[in-house]
Amino acid sequence: MYILAYDFGTGGIKASLFDDTGACRASGFDAYGTAYPAGGFHEQSPEDWWRATVRSTRLLADQAGEEAMRQVRAIGISGHSLGVVPLDGSGNLLRGAVPIWSDSRAGEQAQAFFREVPEAEWYAKTGNGFPAALYSVFKLMWFRDREPDWFAKANTILGTKDYINFRLCGVCATDFSYASGTGVYDLVSRRYDEGLIAASGLPRSLFPEIVPSTQVLGTLTASAAEELGLPQTVKVVAGGVDNSCMALGAGAYKEGRAYNSLGSSSWIAVSSAKPVIDVVTRPYVFDHVVPGQYASALAIFSAGTSHTWLRDVLETEYEQMDAMAAEAGIGAHGLFFNPSLAGGSSLDATPAIRGAFANLDLRHTRGDMARAVMEGIAFGLRGALDELRKLVPVAEPLTLVGGGAKSLLWRQIYADVYGLRVARTEIGQQAAALGAAVVAGVGSGMWPDFDIVDKVTSVSDEERPDPSASAEYGRLYSRYRALTAHLAAWAQENGN
Repeated sequence: MYILAYDFGTGGIKASLFDDTGACRASGFDAYGTAYPAGGFHEQSPEDWWRATVRSTRLLADQAGEEAMRQVRAIGISGHSLGVVPLDGSGNLLRGAVPIWSDSRAGEQAQAFFREVPEAEWYAKTGNGFPAALYSVFKLMWFRDREPDWFAKANTILGTKDYINFRLCGVCATDFSYASGTGVYDLVSRRYDEGLIAASGLPRSLFPEIVPSTQVLGTLTASAAEELGLPQTVKVVAGGVDNSCMALGAGAYKEGRAYNSLGSSSWIAVSSAKPVIDVVTRPYVFDHVVPGQYASALAIFSAGTSHTWLRDVLETEYEQMDAMAAEAGIGAHGLFFNPSLAGGSSLDATPAIRGAFANLDLRHTRGDMARAVMEGIAFGLRGALDELRKLVPVAEPLTLVGGGAKSLLWRQIYADVYGLRVARTEIGQQAAALGAAVVAGVGSGMWPDFDIVDKVTSVSDEERPDPSASAEYGRLYSRYRALTAHLAAWAQENGN
């Protein structure tokens, strides 16, 4: 028997086939694009998602064989958050392109909402720590205000993975983890907040039923089974939002367990029985796919993208950057880098802050620049870790997932900067897919509980902090913080 997991990211979908031991036997990726028709508009086509679902599934059949595909028992999906897909009463798409998580067009609607509901009160109830305009409720208010003709026909609004579930089995629903990103979800009571919906002026009926992530919604429709090349008996499980599925796949599904996602943007998230709320640093919180837990995180927005930017500027490769950075040594001969190339997160004094090299002089080399970028990203995430540790216990080792965990040098830098043991498992960049697979496996009865995660993952690398290096990084981190404060003050005075 097999579980089919879909991991919907911003750039495409990864389909993965897991056997009954939890091992990944095949995977395939299919890309889709993002359109930027106006400032703040980030749109994708749900039909592109479906086509990518079909193509990536067919890639699995090519790898694993048709017999394996006939043994698929269930499907689970991890989906990128804060999506809004409008359907009419017959299940037809009302808009060919829809906003994705990073779409920020709804600033005016958020401001209007906060004239009715105090913003701090809203955050404390929802844990929605991203910039407010990104959340689903405000995007819906924008459509109501700007595109009323089709909006009047809307019957329900689904998230990204919820729309694919609808295409798979014909059922409209969401799960607790995805609902927690709507902007109208009460984290403590774990239900939609009627007062917040009333303040938005939106019909309550637009928000779909919330079910557990492990709930079986149905089986494949005849048409979906035919397109995918799968048996119609395959169970479709509700699945979850990417942050929570990744937490599960990274092993952060019990009290105090944490992981560090090292991708284009990077964050540190901790699993806990209570949401981690702080009105100053604004951790963003999602309900977990694991009952009774929350995934709370703090992030920097330009981590891997800063590293890639430098690679492209230097016209080199990652391996060469690693070698040059290793030669440069701790502190990059006094060169500092702030990674706010995509603006500031809730950890910064202002979102207007932008990145910078500081203390640059004629002696510095390409290797110093590479080292400074790696250290600057680690310093930025050290800030996230420090704030989380003020609010909730964080257990060791801290699991690293994503592309940034591949570099031994960078893993050691993280260990030394954090002063923690850091570990990489063989799951690597499959954490969200594994999380979705485990949700589907538990929901369909293949596995009795979520502990299968610990049984199928093992540490492939663990780095321990070097005391002398940690002490040196402690001194450098103080200077980094001073630089960051200066850049934020400059941005507030001069803009960007």
